[in-house]
Amino acid sequence: MKISTKGRYGLRSMIDLAINSSGNTPVFISDIAKRQHLSEKYLEHIFGALHKAGLVRSIRGRKGGYLLQKNPEEITLSEIITALEGKISLVECVLDPDICPSAKKCVTRDLWQGLSDKINEYLSSHTLNDLIQMQKSREQNDTLMYYI
Repeated sequence: MKISTKGRYGLRSMIDLAINSSGNTPVFISDIAKRQHLSEKYLEHIFGALHKAGLVRSIRGRKGGYLLQKNPEEITLSEIITALEGKISLVECVLDPDICPSAKKCVTRDLWQGLSDKINEYLSSHTLNDLIQMQKSREQNDTLMYYI
């Protein structure tokens, strides 16, 4: 399994949105694109999927942009990745056992199911806020100077 650029960029953009939005002031996609060094057009596509999933809301007009639909503590990483990538599974037969005639007796399917469950469990146990705190900590550590 490999997370696509859509999933990776979407997660980075959600962190950016959460860090740079203050109160009810929307964040422009163009600003996120500049900060994250991403294509504005591609971000519009990503934010469309995030909006459809109910994770962000759009404000129209000259001062429009995007806001989080919920608090960062309430948005799991699983919700974000699923909105952008679809249901997480290492192999197709885990999500749809009917595609393989051996699925019911295949022991390797059990392995893939267990690994997929662990990935989903991990992503569901972490929130957008966790990543925001990690990002802020990393930035703070980068600015520290040590003298000998």
